Amino acid sequence: MIAILKKEINSFFASPIGYLVIAIFLVLNGLFLWLFKGEFNILDYGFADLSSFFLLAPWILIFLIPAVTMRSFSDEKKQGTLELLLTKPISHFNIVLGKYFGALILILIALIPTLLYVYTVYQLGNPVGNIDVGSTIGSYFGLLFLVAAYTAIGVFASTLSDNQIVAFITSVFICFIFYIGFEGIAEFLSSDFVEQIGMSSHFKSMSRGVLDTRDIIYFLSVTLFFLFLTKLNINKAN
Repeated sequence: MIAILKKEINSFFASPIGYLVIAIFLVLNGLFLWLFKGEFNILDYGFADLSSFFLLAPWILIFLIPAVTMRSFSDEKKQGTLELLLTKPISHFNIVLGKYFGALILILIALIPTLLYVYTVYQLGNPVGNIDVGSTIGSYFGLLFLVAAYTAIGVFASTLSDNQIVAFITSVFICFIFYIGFEGIAEFLSSDFVEQIGMSSHFKSMSRGVLDTRDIIYFLSVTLFFLFLTKLNINKAN
């Protein structure tokens, strides 16, 4: 698994992909949060908190993470190297985990510079330091779990086709359904149960600063479910 993980990370940074992902994520967040006028602009908001960032980031990541993961297995299929990879003396699940953690680490690297936003808002508070630390920490944990689930969905989608664009669109669609789709269906049906199937309610719950084990178990379950589906799909290719 470690060898595949290193190969994935090296392939990201040996090409412009890794740098582009990090740059696009930070530039888009920076423009919406600090420059563009609108509901996401922190300076216009008038309060020293990062709620705008945590509202915006999941939507940017819905498109960014599929762009990272779309090549995970679809590229192997297209080049005909997937069968060769599966004959290596390594379990199929370790292959999946190597691909998964390679993409996950790249996204986490992109998130690290956003800690500057926390420092900036901390300094902008009146008085300095007037920021809801609990809510900010909870929101970051929620974002980490959300990224983990998105990445698992993206890796799964990459096993469905040898076309990277198809994998990208499929991944965006599934992420969208899980993040906001179930919430829309729940409103239509007036069903709390359906709302709990979606990621949005669990992410919002963690963003309040309360780390409920039900939210953590939910995200871990979604992540493991799609990793398991990924393993089943590559088993079929063998």
